[in-house]
Amino acid sequence: MKTPCLFFFTVYATALMSQPSFSITFPAGLGPAPADGRLLLLFSKNDTAEPRFQVNEEYSSAQVFGLNVDGWSAGQAQIFRGDESGYPVRSLRDLPPGEYLVQALLHRYETFHRKDGHVVKLPMDRGEGQQWNLAPGNLYSVPVKIQFDPKKSDIFRINLDQVIPPIAEPEDTKYIKHIKIQSKLLTEFWGRPMHLGAHVLLPEGWAEHPDVHYPLAIYHGHFPADFSGFRTEPPDPNLAPDYSERFHLHGYNRIVQQEAYDFYNMWSGPNFPRVLAVEIQHPCPYYDDSYAVNSANVGPYGDAIMYELIPEIERRFRGIGEGWARFTYGGSTGGWEALAVQTFYPDEFNGCYAACPDPVDFRAFVTVNLYEDKNAYYRQGDFDRILRPSKRNYLGHLSATLQSSSHLELALGDKSRSGGQFDIWEAVNSPVGPDGYPVPVWDKETGEINTAVTAHWRENYDLAYILKRDWAILGPKLRGKIHVYCGDMDNFYLNNSVYLLEDILKALDNPPYDGEVAYGDRAEHCWNGDPTQPNAISRLRYHRYFIPKWTEEMQKRAPKGVDLMGWRY
Repeated sequence: MKTPCLFFFTVYATALMSQPSFSITFPAGLGPAPADGRLLLLFSKNDTAEPRFQVNEEYSSAQVFGLNVDGWSAGQAQIFRGDESGYPVRSLRDLPPGEYLVQALLHRYETFHRKDGHVVKLPMDRGEGQQWNLAPGNLYSVPVKIQFDPKKSDIFRINLDQVIPPIAEPEDTKYIKHIKIQSKLLTEFWGRPMHLGAHVLLPEGWAEHPDVHYPLAIYHGHFPADFSGFRTEPPDPNLAPDYSERFHLHGYNRIVQQEAYDFYNMWSGPNFPRVLAVEIQHPCPYYDDSYAVNSANVGPYGDAIMYELIPEIERRFRGIGEGWARFTYGGSTGGWEALAVQTFYPDEFNGCYAACPDPVDFRAFVTVNLYEDKNAYYRQGDFDRILRPSKRNYLGHLSATLQSSSHLELALGDKSRSGGQFDIWEAVNSPVGPDGYPVPVWDKETGEINTAVTAHWRENYDLAYILKRDWAILGPKLRGKIHVYCGDMDNFYLNNSVYLLEDILKALDNPPYDGEVAYGDRAEHCWNGDPTQPNAISRLRYHRYFIPKWTEEMQKRAPKGVDLMGWRY
């Protein structure tokens, strides 16, 4: 008779032998070794694209499993056995039998010796905007088809023999210039050289008017490869028309090119305001964008952008260089940033236009109230519970839940290292944990909310709360400067937090806020506030809509005696 311990070991060993495993290696000579990072195992049911390009937060996503590797050497095998974090299927043991297209990828981490004394391993951006499936230097395998059966003890061997190549820097043109600076503040924080960049769209006649200084229009958003929505050539006549599933439009790619060409014609025409329009690059080790504020985990990006990058842009390209002659605008992440920098640097900007902003009131953090709810994943009743949604279309049809979105990020990287949306919110808003990584706002396995962390979020990054709390100081500086727009069917439920912000703004007095909040009927994410245009068009017109709107409005708040005509040739 077997002893209980021996019996358990025998059963466990038998179970391990009767399940498949994946052995992953990489050859010598493919980049730095030994390697640290997140090793991803990817499965898809079709070959329309490589599995690495089919993973997303929607229910139609391909499958991904992830595990951490530290000091991984060439030729050494890393084994996926079934205990790794997975999405949408949580465990390799539960993956249904069938034919799959399989691929593996190593998302490389770098070791940072931060100013606060913590040593952390994170994926630094390499010019791709924090996209794990496109990051130069990452290793990956050629996809192969396999027959998978979770009840068989097959060993699948995969070799990461491909390297994602470097990304070329954009080239300067007559209208668009590119700059990059090393930030002293960020370099000191992260313990290695850190850079900020910008794409600057010069006004028509900039070179011909060397004595003119210009206002600054700062567009916030995700990592821009170049200045977006600007095209000096007509649409490509040979461009095969595509179909936009989101907007139910044929030839949307042609519409995008036509809109960009139309903007060029407006920009270079006689009546468009002459300003410097800027899209900044500020990716961080957690995301394609730092959220443009100072953060315990991410670093002093707010100050670095405000006091290092912006002055350099204005110096090189003849900006006016004063707060009354700057404004900020953007959508989604950029919408939150526009309102945030106007709030945190109230004297440095003369207006913000925030479209579809990320949660500006954490009582509506997507679909959870961080201050009152106990669990982020479920609404709990006496006899039942339902999952909270995180993404929908304009008809309300769901494609993701808070739980599924979080589980995707957990598979892509633990310790807030996925490069995903919830993880960057956590990195920006949370205090630093004992291990040097952000303290989770909720447990990614269970959804249980950490109330100590939400209190920190409220005091430091809940914009609606901060505006109300500090209005006695902020009010005289922000009166008339706040403009917020959101579709009432925003895909990520962001209109819910805008409703709460609007209530707070309307109740402010001494002085009143005197701004604007507007909603688009059935409009989804990235509607820009223009009531004359549908979502599909308005999302392409941020520059042409907000720049003229601001240059007219700013005259009401410009100091007496400043030159408002020199740049209006």
